Amino acid sequence: MDPQQIPDLPAFRQLANERTRFGAGMSIGMAAAYFSYILTIAFWPRLLGLPLWNGTVITWGFLVGVGLIALGFVLTAVYVGRANSRFDHLSQRLLEEIQ
Repeated sequence: MDPQQIPDLPAFRQLANERTRFGAGMSIGMAAAYFSYILTIAFWPRLLGLPLWNGTVITWGFLVGVGLIALGFVLTAVYVGRANSRFDHLSQRLLEEIQ
């Protein structure tokens, strides 16, 4: 098969569309969470400067910051899981159509 014909295959279009939508959605979600955190620091620093409870030096800002880092790991794990299941299946279907 001519490599220039691959983008015209339905399996390729489906794989490309699903990967693009999924990746873009996850990127937008992470960016929204990150920029919300930054904007909160910029405009309402007192909110994130509040201690978790009386007598502690750990603030809500620290907790939310750690949560953002954890969100990055969780989103990565979700993407890898999706890539190893759905995207690999679509890639295999595409290879079968090519051969």
